[in-house]
Amino acid sequence: MQAPSVGGVMLPRGGGEVIRLSRGASLTDFAEKIGANPASLVAVMMNLGEMVTATQSVSDDTLTMLGEEMNYTVQIVSPEEEDRELLESFDIEFGEDEGGEEALVSRPPVVTVMGHVDHGKTRLLDAIRKTNVVAGEAGGITQHIGAYQVGTEVNGEERRITFIDTPGHEAFTAMRARGAKSTDIAILVVAANDGVMPQTIEALNHAKAAGVPIVVAVNKIDVEGADPTKVRGQLTEFGLVAEEYGGDTMFVDISAKQGLHIDSLLEAVVLTADASLDLRANPNQDAQGIAIESHLDRGRGAVSTVLVQRGTLRIGDTVVVGDAYGRVRAMLDDKGNNVEEATPSTPVLVLGLTNVPGAGDNLLVVDEDRTARQIAEKRAARERNAAFAKRVRRVSLEDLDKVLKAGLVQELNLIIKGDASGAVEALEASLLQLDVGEEVDIRVLHRGVGAVTESDIDLAMGSDAIVIGYNVRAAGRAAQMAEREGVDVRYYSVIYQAIEEIEAALKGLLKPEYEEVELGTAEIREVFRSSKLGNIAGVLIRSGEVKRNTKARLVRDGKVIAEDLTIHGLRRFKDDVTEIREGFEGGINLGNFNDIKIDDVIATYEMREKPRG
Repeated sequence: MQAPSVGGVMLPRGGGEVIRLSRGASLTDFAEKIGANPASLVAVMMNLGEMVTATQSVSDDTLTMLGEEMNYTVQIVSPEEEDRELLESFDIEFGEDEGGEEALVSRPPVVTVMGHVDHGKTRLLDAIRKTNVVAGEAGGITQHIGAYQVGTEVNGEERRITFIDTPGHEAFTAMRARGAKSTDIAILVVAANDGVMPQTIEALNHAKAAGVPIVVAVNKIDVEGADPTKVRGQLTEFGLVAEEYGGDTMFVDISAKQGLHIDSLLEAVVLTADASLDLRANPNQDAQGIAIESHLDRGRGAVSTVLVQRGTLRIGDTVVVGDAYGRVRAMLDDKGNNVEEATPSTPVLVLGLTNVPGAGDNLLVVDEDRTARQIAEKRAARERNAAFAKRVRRVSLEDLDKVLKAGLVQELNLIIKGDASGAVEALEASLLQLDVGEEVDIRVLHRGVGAVTESDIDLAMGSDAIVIGYNVRAAGRAAQMAEREGVDVRYYSVIYQAIEEIEAALKGLLKPEYEEVELGTAEIREVFRSSKLGNIAGVLIRSGEVKRNTKARLVRDGKVIAEDLTIHGLRRFKDDVTEIREGFEGGINLGNFNDIKIDDVIATYEMREKPRG
């Protein structure tokens, strides 16, 4: 039915029907769904106090608001659902093993190591892998997600375990959450001398949210003050009850430094997998998997560490990983050896992609290059629209001019470049979570993998942005261009340093808050009249100190008689002084203000800027 909408524009009104729209949809997309003219929806939005063009990507809130106005229920399609619908349009089912039970073969468990910073996660992975990772790390923090397989003997049988090497600090919460999605079992590392810490609980919650079984590694049993029993007691409060206490969680006391009981830990992982998980996959189908980490290699181009989850990945396969695609040119295992194929639960480094995929992007093998390119391009367009929608700031027409003039909306614009997609995403997520008040906002205009380029500097010039280079430098003429144009490019190798500095910059953008600080009080004992200076107060300093040129107020019988006075003159005997301290007498001149009496109190104060949280 046709009915007039807001502003008299003739539009088809809904009857509460559900409209499904993707993230970052435009008014044109909305108009197509309801059979309306996009220009008329622009008019409706103006009447609602929003300036939006017909083709502009708009936020979920804006689409919902427009739907309510038009009497439609707007349903924003989740990224996972969008992707499933996209793949279905190409007749691809992701996440399903083909064939029946007889097609499934057992596969190794995939394990993520989690826990509090400094509790020994990297040292444990190092002990398992028998190579020294720590020495090559900046600030002792794991900078890249890798993955590798190890073998262990359980009940006389050789078993393999795949480890996803994820950094464990809270700055990498985003990557850890993604890592958990591809994980079968989590090893929670807790130091026997420290016990349960905030990040231990955070890691535990991630593992529980992902619904994965947990094996607890009680580390540092060789150090002074180690108390493994205390750790077991603490974790009982969080629902992890040790087997020896009648629970179903395996606890293993280890020393990663000394290499003690590492085999027992690996055995516990295998036994937990056998007891609570059915780890099987079909190796005889087109490969599907997940990108664990990706980066740009100078000699080899875009490379991505992928974990095959089902099927077998072979050299020559046409793959699509997130918004990247290509033919598998070569595959390397965790020791750097060339491999011809990768079976389920096997991590490999894949070469031959067009660009760098994101950590957590899914990998598919498709029949032909054209299909791979189409899927990748549609995914890229979808992500671009969603990013544009996020950048839109909702300011109503009524206060737009006022807000801009008053500078009430202040932003710190950033461009983030890094050596690996997971690290870039984690840094972006951490920065966007910084809470420094409502007046200041942070916008990530662009993020990418690889060196800082001239186009990054161009973008920074046009938007007054700061460029962050994380483990990368400016390439070619970009450095000279940045220097010439005055673009601030900052380089970091440790993620926490970047977060701290940006937080400080954000706090610097906030309008300063001031608080009143009392300096001193003076009681008037005598009033001297001067034809030249007016009334002068003979005072005794009761508290603190009174300084010349500070603000003051006059208090009489507990009531403020005068505000915003200034101590114009200060004398001790015949000398002009800058301050008089508690217990001393002196003379005070309040300039043109002469209404002073004996027993009045002069209270002096100054306004000081309050430090931000």
